[in-house]
Amino acid sequence: MSRAVGVERGAPLPPLPGRDCPLCPRLVAFRTAQRLAHPDWFNAPVAPFGDDGAELMIVGLAPGLRGANRTGRPFTGDFAGDLLYRSLLKYRLAAGSYDARPDDGLALRRARITNAVRCVPPQNRPQPSEIDACRGFLAAELAAMRCLKAILALGAIAHNAVLAAKALRRSRYPFAHAAVHELPDGLMLADSYHCSRLNTNTGRLTPAMFEAVIAALAQRLQV
Repeated sequence: MSRAVGVERGAPLPPLPGRDCPLCPRLVAFRTAQRLAHPDWFNAPVAPFGDDGAELMIVGLAPGLRGANRTGRPFTGDFAGDLLYRSLLKYRLAAGSYDARPDDGLALRRARITNAVRCVPPQNRPQPSEIDACRGFLAAELAAMRCLKAILALGAIAHNAVLAAKALRRSRYPFAHAAVHELPDGLMLADSYHCSRLNTNTGRLTPAMFEAVIAALAQRLQV
């Protein structure tokens, strides 16, 4: 899918991965096993949440097994979503209420959420080839966002995926929590540790640390 790199900003989004996307054999096998084990779950590539006219794009790693892979909406149904959506609501980047289900009525405001990898990976660890396979979808999605001003990468893998999608060198834009990078096209790339239960349980990321990143972005966007 790397052919989508370089799509001009404002161009129409390409088709999202189909329900039975065949690009990554390991992910296909895992998806098939989950469909057998949990036939009532979503178990398919997860589409972005939010409108392509948003000013902020939030990029996560991949759907969580019992989160987005189950519910079909990014960061919905797991701990990471609890912290993410609570913070977005607090700083007026979302409206309504988050109830951990896709029909809860939650709406994003000036924001859109996507993942570097669209299918759930075993142990939540996508392989480099799987990240590369999804790169074209991310590149075209970013290019098509006509009002985009800032990107928030949740974790180093998402950060590197954004740089790869924009054909930029990692060495020039090192990942660090709360770092802010000015990209050549005028976009701002902000970083945060991923809002996962593992990071919060170990103290690597506290809710206050995460909220500070969201607050700074909201201020820059004048929300």
